Amino acid sequence: MASPTLITPTSTPKSSLPLTTNTTVKPKPSSTTSTSRRELFFSITAVSSSLLAAVPIMVAPSALAAEDEEYVKETEEVINKVRTTITMDKNDPNVAAAVAELRDTSNSWVAKYRREKALLGRASFRDMYSALNAVSGHYISFGPTAPIPAKRRARILEEVDTAEKALKRGR
Repeated sequence: MASPTLITPTSTPKSSLPLTTNTTVKPKPSSTTSTSRRELFFSITAVSSSLLAAVPIMVAPSALAAEDEEYVKETEEVINKVRTTITMDKNDPNVAAAVAELRDTSNSWVAKYRREKALLGRASFRDMYSALNAVSGHYISFGPTAPIPAKRRARILEEVDTAEKALKRGR
C-alpha cells in the first residue's frame, strides 16, 4: 500500500501550494543620495586604514629607542652569562645550576626577540642567536655537566665577541 505523499513514476504530484500567475517582485526605487552598504563599508575602511597607517609614524621614534635600549641591555646580560657558564671548570659544583639558568635566560631571549622583524637583520642578533643555538645544542645533547670541546668553545666565544662588537656599534 503506497503512501499518498510518496511520489512514484505512475502517480501525479499534488501541489499543496496555490498557483498564482501575476506575482512579480518589484525592485525598490533607488535614490541618488543614498549610499549602498558596500560603498559605506569601503569608505569607512579606507578612512580607518589611513588613520592606522599614520599612527606608527607618530609613535615610532620613541618606541624604537626604548625597545633598542632594552634589547642592548638584555643581550649584554645574555653575553655575560654565556661567557661565565662556558668558561666554568668542569669540576665546579655550580655548573649544572649555571647551565639551567643560562638555558632559561637564552630561551626567554630567543622567544622575545625572534619575533621582532627589525632585529632579524642585525649582526648582533644573528651572531648571538648562533652562539645560543650552539650552547643549547651542546648541553641538550651531552647534558649540563659535559664540558664544551675547545674548538666549539672558541667558536662560541668568537660569535659572542662579534655580537658584542656589533651591539656596541648599534648593529
